[in-house]
Amino acid sequence: MPAYHSVFNDDTSARQVGNMALLPINTKIRGPAPLAADPSQPDIIEESLDLFRANCLFRNFEIKGPADRLMIYLILFISECLTKLSPTPGKPSPGYQEASKILQTQAVDTFALPGDAGFPLNSLYRPPASRIDADALRSYLTQTRSELAIRLVDRLYPYEQVVGQDGQPTGQTGSRSTKPSKWWMSFQKRRFMGRSLSA
Repeated sequence: MPAYHSVFNDDTSARQVGNMALLPINTKIRGPAPLAADPSQPDIIEESLDLFRANCLFRNFEIKGPADRLMIYLILFISECLTKLSPTPGKPSPGYQEASKILQTQAVDTFALPGDAGFPLNSLYRPPASRIDADALRSYLTQTRSELAIRLVDRLYPYEQVVGQDGQPTGQTGSRSTKPSKWWMSFQKRRFMGRSLSA
């Protein structure tokens, strides 16, 4: 079974920095990303979240376009976020509010760009052509990382179902889960393409 590729690879109108696409996203976070023409349609962040669990099972991935490079980056960032939220001896996983703060800090923290010595995928990515392009890419990735962090926390801590006296769900939603979803956290040690953004 082959890995899943981005449906945005065919979008020739998207600006590229190096060989990574700067695609439109649905967000209220300020930044240089173009806004999606149709907010009801999934964007690259939603696609990365949807394909994360399936794609992180693959060690090999054939890049078919600039949108795939952005998706790879976002999938590796999701892995980094899950690692940040994983429990350690003496420290359980954080609740929803604390997880939001941790991931927002992670999103805006200093990170390497293609061409930098600390970037783990330099063999697959071209560096930005100029300092202006590098600044644009850093701003764009900071914005997409911030939006992804918000959406990831919402998926990790879903609303719990209200259960009636008969033990059956009432169809109403209660408060957010106090622990991150085990269906997501079970992928924290999986490394898409055997890579990590932090190493």
